[in-house]
Amino acid sequence: MDISATTVKELRQSRGWTQQHLADACDISLRTVQRVEKDGSASNDTLLGLCAVFEIEQKKLLVIPAPSHQQMQQVSLQTQSLTLAVATVCGGGIGALIMYLVLR
Repeated sequence: MDISATTVKELRQSRGWTQQHLADACDISLRTVQRVEKDGSASNDTLLGLCAVFEIEQKKLLVIPAPSHQQMQQVSLQTQSLTLAVATVCGGGIGALIMYLVLR
């Protein structure tokens, strides 16, 4: 599971804790703390332990992966389709209004 290595390190340092102190508080190994702070790699149990010790929600540590290029293209196509549909409806409405005013 990917978590923010910098956030973990900042939270630890802001409390004045050593890596060993954090490891003891979370009941994990020093090596696990070092790996988390270096790579941001942690098991779900480690994540839960860190959140409990720091008294924060999981979402504050989790790293949300960026959408892929394909996902971005799909969203872009959906946005373009919606924009075209709205423009068509608005254009038709404006055209009908103009015709009404002209023929009145």
